[in-house]
Amino acid sequence: MGDIERTEFDLGGMSAGGVPPSGAGPNADLSAAQLPDDGDAELSLRPRSLGEFIGQPKVRSQLDLVLGGARSRGVVPDHVLLAGPPGLGKTTMAMIIAQELGTALRMTSGPALERAGDLAAMLSNLMEGDVLFIDEIHRMARPAEEMLYMAMEDFRIDVIVGKGPGATSIPIELPPFTLVGATTRAGMLTGPLRDRFGFTAQMEFYGTADLTRVVTRAARILDVDITADAAAEIASRSRGTPRIANRLLRRVRDYADVRSDGRITVEVARAALVVFDVDELGLDRLDRAVLDSLVRVHGGGPVGVNTLAVAVGEEPSTVEEVCEPYLVRAGMVARTARGRIATPAAWRHLGLEPPTP
Repeated sequence: MGDIERTEFDLGGMSAGGVPPSGAGPNADLSAAQLPDDGDAELSLRPRSLGEFIGQPKVRSQLDLVLGGARSRGVVPDHVLLAGPPGLGKTTMAMIIAQELGTALRMTSGPALERAGDLAAMLSNLMEGDVLFIDEIHRMARPAEEMLYMAMEDFRIDVIVGKGPGATSIPIELPPFTLVGATTRAGMLTGPLRDRFGFTAQMEFYGTADLTRVVTRAARILDVDITADAAAEIASRSRGTPRIANRLLRRVRDYADVRSDGRITVEVARAALVVFDVDELGLDRLDRAVLDSLVRVHGGGPVGVNTLAVAVGEEPSTVEEVCEPYLVRAGMVARTARGRIATPAAWRHLGLEPPTP
């Protein structure tokens, strides 16, 4: 069991773990992937209940029904799949599910489950009603995934002892438990695994109003003096992601403590975000480098992702997984069969006039 990333949580104190999604390069300052130094700060900012959780109203309402129905019947809830981009609160939601049920939460990640034995060791230690959280569940090894099928459906697993003709199968009964899986790529889940989840929640990007509430709440917890306009300014540059909003708030707090009187006004927030290379649309240095190469060097495209990656000195996976999703969502880059194309909004954002058709 030494190679299994697993933590049992006393939810009164709230601990957390997880593996950052792949593709988060060293310059991806505004990637929603969790960074090593985010841990302690993120723990203190996590909501503890569905009532405290900001945003995702549809998911919260649906989960309240799923958990409430299970509690009223005295059974464990159906297995839950949380899907959506990184940084939207999937891990926090798993913690809240365990908190609402009053049970222990055990955590691991898909890449840590390389063999069926890794999963068997974890499942055999579950207690009745426990919540097992598997982050990035789409990255599980196939042998472990196939064992998980039977565990989810029948609450039992078969452990093979020995090799060759003398091998025997020993069935192990499992106590009823709830599996909560999180994935940033729901399309990579196999059909049999996806079908075994009784409830699938699709986490959506946040609007500026909800993100402003996230920033205001975080500032209150961190004992930061911030004006409403400053909170809205930070929220508007957070790419619709609470994790990024909390990260920007901490950087603006640093600026306010060192170069101002510690109070965050809208002027202080804007000055701090200029220092940290975050523009008014939430684009960072790497995003602007990709746009600049696409527009100024290649005339707006179409350009292949490998060419763009070489131009900005990054790996293609970083450009494709960290920069592109937000640039496409912001309407600045279009992906076509011939390559990436800059939209008129990208030209105007760089202070240039788009070419006439």
